[in-house]
Amino acid sequence: MNTVYSIGELESFLVAILVLFIGHSVNRHVGFFKKYNIPEPIIGGLVVAAITTLLHFQNITLKFSLPMQNTLMLMFFSTVGLAASYKLLAKGGKKVFIFLGIASVYIVIQNAVGVSLATALGLEPLMGLVAGSITLSGGHGTGAAWSQTFAENYGMSTLEFAMAAATFGLVMGGIIGGPVAQRLIDKHKLESSYGIGGNHHKDHPDLVTYDQLEEDRVTAKSVMETLFILLLCVAGARWIEHLVSVFNISWMKMPDFVYALFLGVVITNLTELTRGYKTNSECVDILGTVSLSLFLAMALMSLKLWEIFDLAIPLLIILLVQTAVLGFFAYFVTFKLMGSNYDAAVIAGGHCGFGMGATPTAVMNMGALVSRNGPSPQAFMVVPIVGAFFIDIVNLIVLQGYIGFIL
Repeated sequence: MNTVYSIGELESFLVAILVLFIGHSVNRHVGFFKKYNIPEPIIGGLVVAAITTLLHFQNITLKFSLPMQNTLMLMFFSTVGLAASYKLLAKGGKKVFIFLGIASVYIVIQNAVGVSLATALGLEPLMGLVAGSITLSGGHGTGAAWSQTFAENYGMSTLEFAMAAATFGLVMGGIIGGPVAQRLIDKHKLESSYGIGGNHHKDHPDLVTYDQLEEDRVTAKSVMETLFILLLCVAGARWIEHLVSVFNISWMKMPDFVYALFLGVVITNLTELTRGYKTNSECVDILGTVSLSLFLAMALMSLKLWEIFDLAIPLLIILLVQTAVLGFFAYFVTFKLMGSNYDAAVIAGGHCGFGMGATPTAVMNMGALVSRNGPSPQAFMVVPIVGAFFIDIVNLIVLQGYIGFIL
């Protein structure tokens, strides 16, 4: 007989925060997780999910109450939109636009591979999107968000599948990026314009990279202002979703987090054009990190790991093929279109990182390359701007097109 224990809202929220502490502790002591930038909510969430799985086989079920989960998800996607200003895109120059185009084309290819293989392996085509750009270019947050949408709209349980795909992608993106770029550097005898090794910030203090962009000062007032804007996006997204449903506007039917993201884009660019108010970028980053961390912790707390066992082999096949396709694309396409020079090789290594995992993985790949071969300020400007902000917007547009085609 199965025994169900219902956990209250406050207690469930405390467990979600505990998940983050567990992840931080494990990450600090296990080198593998630190090396491949596995997010702390994922590590802690998997620990809790493993415990609930063991309890499941003992006929004990823990039922968490997490009413804030959807709100936190919408807050995170609002911060993605708020960070995507046209000024930031223009600041990176034409190389940012070129790389955004390359990465956008690859998302289309990534989903074509995922859907084709899923269909060939007898899975639902939508599962191919989950093992495509939803998790590989989108990461854990996008994977969890779309899983929620698929569960509500199509009755599909994909969360476990998505989290496994996103975690695998993070690791593989960190593994293949360095070798792909280093092969290009060695084969074409490429060299950095600033010499080999050393700290390029120290040797060339006039160079400005993404990590050195000026941040705004965080105050209690700026936090409250940013929180107000985020909740405005959240409320606006829900109102748009309600109106689209009431008036049955089929062409506007999208997951609610897409509305939140685009409201963020509209607000940040309107304020920059009118110059009446400037969003605090550091507050946006902090609140985005907090909301994503708690959202992922809550999502993974409820993982039913036992439901993924039957999908393990098809998932592994799809992800291995995705890894090979990205390596090939970065080597032959990204490198060539970005200029076939040293910076292009480093960017190709970065593309492997966020094309399979996340922007921190891309930065890790590029950091290892420049420490060995010499600085590439251009790569550290181009890749994070595209990977951290603008590729998520393109990803959502492409996914809507695929879902409309499949259904």
